[in-house]
Amino acid sequence: MSTPAPPKIRALRHVALRTTALEESVAFYSGPWGLEVQERTDDAAYLRAAGPEHHVLQLHAADRNALDHLAFALPTPEEVDAAAAWAAAEGATILEPPGRIDRPGAGYGFRILDPENRVLEISAYVHAVAERPQDVPVPRKVAHCVLNTTDIDALTAWYTRVLGLRVSDWSEHQMVFLRAVGDHHVIAFNQAEWAAPNHVAYEVANLDAWLRSIGRLKVAGHETAWGPGRHGPGDNAFAYYVDPAGLVPEMTAEVMQIDEDTWMPRVWPRIPELSDLFRTAGPPSPHIREHMGGVPDPGWA
Repeated sequence: MSTPAPPKIRALRHVALRTTALEESVAFYSGPWGLEVQERTDDAAYLRAAGPEHHVLQLHAADRNALDHLAFALPTPEEVDAAAAWAAAEGATILEPPGRIDRPGAGYGFRILDPENRVLEISAYVHAVAERPQDVPVPRKVAHCVLNTTDIDALTAWYTRVLGLRVSDWSEHQMVFLRAVGDHHVIAFNQAEWAAPNHVAYEVANLDAWLRSIGRLKVAGHETAWGPGRHGPGDNAFAYYVDPAGLVPEMTAEVMQIDEDTWMPRVWPRIPELSDLFRTAGPPSPHIREHMGGVPDPGWA
């Protein structure tokens, strides 16, 4: 019998957000942002990127902005079952046991709660879609999600122990970046007064696609709220915006790839020349900080 071990999460599959401006947000993300509506109901929309994932963003109508859930990927139902057993043994609350997912995208998975009452979905064998041409300057995947937390140490310990994610870097003791496979981070936590979504990042193929995306948004009347620039931790190009509901999406490119055999986590000082290696963005304004802070999110009810 094999020794139980934490799951080996492969990627962030999709982010689901509750939004106070559903129709306006669908128009924004399926228009100048560059995603495409894959499925639609009266109170929700499922939007795909250019890659094969069925959808990378869900938008759900709500009376306050919040995170609905995060979905992470495993390769097989057997690994999903093992991950659920591991999470239960570690004391995680199981909302949905492993089984067939009867929601857009389908697949096989389970749902749990994290320590701050967020819903996490772990799945395999979801439906694929035909990839869009790689030379189109639109997002090809969801790159990462940053969440505000009231206890960065406890949350980091839980995600590394229960989900098997690994710490890539710290930004002093204010932010921590956790990876799955390859990308420098798929999730990050920011120490804050309350739990809330901070931002969601979408990756385009290269710097040319990134600049063209910024141009497309500018022509459509959407100026950057912070950026363009390049972060120190993760080495990724960034441009942040505020969507119609006040949530923050990031357009990113060239996320650092991690060599597991040689990588050593670092602590990055929070100084201008490391926050933005390009030195083009300047410090984040009170406006973008307010929207990144969000409103208190009580989580699953």
